[in-house]
Amino acid sequence: MAPAPLSSLDVAFLCLSRETAPMQMGAALVFAPEEPVDPDRLTALLARRAADIPPLRRKIRAGLFPPGSATWVDDPDFRAAHHIRHHRLTTLYDPDPLPEFAARWIAEPLDPHRPLWELTVVTGFPDGSFAVLLKLHHALTDGAGAYAVTAGLLDGLPIPERAPVIPQPRSPLSAVWETAGIASSVVRAARPPCLPLAAPATAERRLGFTRLASADLRRIRRTHGGTTNDVVLAVLSGALREWLVNRGIRATGRSVRALIPVSVRGRAAEQRGGNKLSGYLCDLPIGLDDPVRRLAEVRASMARNKAAGPARGAGAFPLLADRMPAALHRLGTRTAGLAAPLLFDLVVTTVPVPRARHALDGAPLTEVYPFVPLAPRQAVGIAVAPYRDSVHIGLQANADAVADLGSLRDAVAKSAAELLDVS
Repeated sequence: MAPAPLSSLDVAFLCLSRETAPMQMGAALVFAPEEPVDPDRLTALLARRAADIPPLRRKIRAGLFPPGSATWVDDPDFRAAHHIRHHRLTTLYDPDPLPEFAARWIAEPLDPHRPLWELTVVTGFPDGSFAVLLKLHHALTDGAGAYAVTAGLLDGLPIPERAPVIPQPRSPLSAVWETAGIASSVVRAARPPCLPLAAPATAERRLGFTRLASADLRRIRRTHGGTTNDVVLAVLSGALREWLVNRGIRATGRSVRALIPVSVRGRAAEQRGGNKLSGYLCDLPIGLDDPVRRLAEVRASMARNKAAGPARGAGAFPLLADRMPAALHRLGTRTAGLAAPLLFDLVVTTVPVPRARHALDGAPLTEVYPFVPLAPRQAVGIAVAPYRDSVHIGLQANADAVADLGSLRDAVAKSAAELLDVS
């Protein structure tokens, strides 16, 4: 394939990466086979399928002009098998060994001189299940694009048809005003960070997995209104409140600002990969004790965001980054990234997973836990994936700042139960 340029936003994610903040997204996919699995067969199958996915065969080559640019080029030495490993769990006395292993795995930086992805097949579960861990650099794609990659790895997984996003014609002047409006909103939105969610720089990570019953979330929606995403954000607000209170931190009168990434990806963009992102900022009302009021506040905040649209407001700063020259990202993105806590305290992203039953080598997919990269100096990132009868939640934390991630994981279930009790 012909070389393809990285967008300015893709370059920004490259520039943000460092050993203590690798900009790597991922997922843990859990499968339930009927027969014992053969790890060699699985890794060979995944290697064959990965070799047929164009973005996985490409690496980054720096460009000379324009300054700071880069392109995706086919790797002449590409071997899919070099990106795929097998790990057999040995800590079976640990009540939840997969997150412990996956936390070490996600923290390992990808080699920038090779295609920016990795797969690990994990076996050794007492119940005979196995997992596939997928790691992608954020420069390669966003969450919605990651599904297109996953689709090529699983058994005949259909990629859902989407109508392309057709950009509305804009005059150069209107584009300038829109960009200026986003920049002005970013400046006005800056505020002191929520210090309990600030973190020192470290490469060490912790992961936590939990899930909520989709039927429970639908029941809450029927009673109190809002979207499933609104309900999940309200549940997470209650969980963060409980977690901070358990740490001896006063929550009353406080809020935690979440960045909610918004895909502006069309069908054609899905095939090309890269990042097609904007975002909303939502203040999670952890200061409210009443779970119904928390949901009402989240609904109101998200309604305001949607009314304004993904091209307005401070949360649209990814669009601003995509309109800046790549050379500026090379010069200043790392420094600017350190200021992320002034704009938001954590990322809460939703990864689209269609309801169709998925499988790998005939083994049904039963669980899917996504991971979102941690922004510099931030303690927690949350990724959500609705699939079949559950909403799966992947928690990633800075290990030096969050020794009690299990407490936050447990608080998610408790917060959902509080809303369910009044529904």
